[in-house]
Amino acid sequence: MNKYILLMFILTFFSALSQLLLKLSANEKHESMLREYLNVKVISAYFIFAVVLLLNTWAYTKVNLKYGPVIDTFTYVFVLLLSVFALKEKLTGWKAAGNLLIIAGVLLYTLEPF
Repeated sequence: MNKYILLMFILTFFSALSQLLLKLSANEKHESMLREYLNVKVISAYFIFAVVLLLNTWAYTKVNLKYGPVIDTFTYVFVLLLSVFALKEKLTGWKAAGNLLIIAGVLLYTLEPF
């Protein structure tokens, strides 16, 4: 596997992690509207988004364009895993089936023919 494709997979995890931070911040009570948008979790999440954007843009210059959007869909899988394990949200059969379809699609699309 191309090391830049692996980097893109890792970046999808960090993108999901930043979404988790935004969700955690949204679930908290804040003393003011300003604190709702200017707190450590929100600022960290947007910082991660910015770094992911820059690195992802650079990685796109190293891989075939056809791989990028497909790999980005893997963010849904990471969001599901983080929501189940970190937020203790319920994993339904439909969510599991949908994510298995995403994984299968990514694998089928990115694997080179023998």
